[in-house]
Amino acid sequence: MKHGKKPVILINYKTYAEATGRKALILTKEIERVALDSYAYVAVAPQFADIRMIAENTELPVFAQHVDPIEEGSNTGHVLASCIKEAGAVGTIINHAEKRLRIADIEKIIKICKKHELICVACANTPGVSASLSTLSPNYVAVEPPELIGGDISVSVAKPDVVKGAVDAVKRVNKGVGVLCGAGVKNENDVYRALALGVDGVLLASGVVKAKKPGNVMADLLKGVEKYLKEGLR
Repeated sequence: MKHGKKPVILINYKTYAEATGRKALILTKEIERVALDSYAYVAVAPQFADIRMIAENTELPVFAQHVDPIEEGSNTGHVLASCIKEAGAVGTIINHAEKRLRIADIEKIIKICKKHELICVACANTPGVSASLSTLSPNYVAVEPPELIGGDISVSVAKPDVVKGAVDAVKRVNKGVGVLCGAGVKNENDVYRALALGVDGVLLASGVVKAKKPGNVMADLLKGVEKYLKEGLR
């Protein structure tokens, strides 16, 4: 599922104060203002308690940050795929570096999510893990070196070999799986260089969420997409 082949920009709100409760809605509307009719498929991933509020007040796609490998029943404190779907989410992040899972659980989550027609973005830390996860057929694998997450240098600048290696590894195993990259993505150049390395989009968080003017940062990220697409048409 490549969403009209538009490059993906998925913004993870994590549990940042700037993206909690009503602030999450304000942030989403600021992102929406510049991103809704852009060259990219821009989606947001708020906290669980905010999914319904965000989904009911934006035209942007909404993702969950995680779901558990369980279905309806006696599972206190867990997150159901069917519940996030009913709340308005269209997909979920799986196995983020801050929420690591066993491979068996990742496989089960992907199967459950497919049953509920939810988009799966499975996170990996290396090209090898990216290839392994692609055998489970998520919609996307997102490669993110943990040491660069939340930092000032983008993975597309600091470790382009990791990004290109993940793209090549995934395509060798499963050409139907898209590849995203993340960690340190913050500006036009980061996005442009990532797309030039062959990924289908980027996954980021603090670069937008913690910015003083998130809308301006979002607009800058979209310039990277526009530049890449225009050059690709030459």
